[in-house]
Amino acid sequence: MAAGGVGPLFDLTGRTALVTGGGSGLGRAVVEALVAAGAYVVVADVSGDRLAKLAAELGSDSVETAVLDVRDTAAVDALVDDVVARRDALDVVFANAGIGRGAGPGVPEGSLDTFDLDDWETLVDVNLYGVLRTVRAAARHMKPRRRGSIVLTASTAGLRADPLVPYSYVVAKAGVVNLTRQAALDLARWGVRVNAIAPGPFQTNIGGEGPADPAVVARWSSMVPLGRMGDPAEIQGLALLLASDAGSFMTGGVHTVDGGAMLQAPALREAGPEAV
Repeated sequence: MAAGGVGPLFDLTGRTALVTGGGSGLGRAVVEALVAAGAYVVVADVSGDRLAKLAAELGSDSVETAVLDVRDTAAVDALVDDVVARRDALDVVFANAGIGRGAGPGVPEGSLDTFDLDDWETLVDVNLYGVLRTVRAAARHMKPRRRGSIVLTASTAGLRADPLVPYSYVVAKAGVVNLTRQAALDLARWGVRVNAIAPGPFQTNIGGEGPADPAVVARWSSMVPLGRMGDPAEIQGLALLLASDAGSFMTGGVHTVDGGAMLQAPALREAGPEAV
């Protein structure tokens, strides 16, 4: 190890980062970690209210915000182009924006018989195509500079079937997993690294605003060997590893942060009255 300890490996001073879906939840935790490591961070989110709250609470000159709907290809391209034009760099991108749905009786996509195709298309558009749009826009600028780190937010639900999330979420996140690997292979020749974080059960607002139902928290926690859901801050170490020089030889990886949830089979949904 070089003199000076591990600190310099994680130092992002002078680097510019973009985080989509950064107004809350895991995205906000990533933003806070990047700022603490010295990066200048552009935070994009579909909610102007969330962005205003984040900016007020962080109170940092190293943060700027932009309202962005990742379903809009032109808007994604324009934001990335603008950041590069003003900062003359784009070193780190977290393609994190995503939405979720619950699954179960009365909820769209609880089963093959209850698909709401409009809802399906919306969720896949955000969770898969929105990630693809962000990766493509970032890569266009990173390739000529022959450097950069792109991190995608996947999910353990993209690595196996999951009875507690809808079909569209599982399908979209599985797509993100293989998008990560394909893009990593493609962009390696330009020195651009691509990795994914696959969170397990975390307490965020992806499924809605406000405090989580204690019964839901208990159900998710029962699926985790560590016995609880994750706190968003617990994703920060991995995020910094992948963003910084500490992860300079890491690409194409899909890294779980799940309290051990992938070590055991997911709990099956309770049998409904239609079960035989």
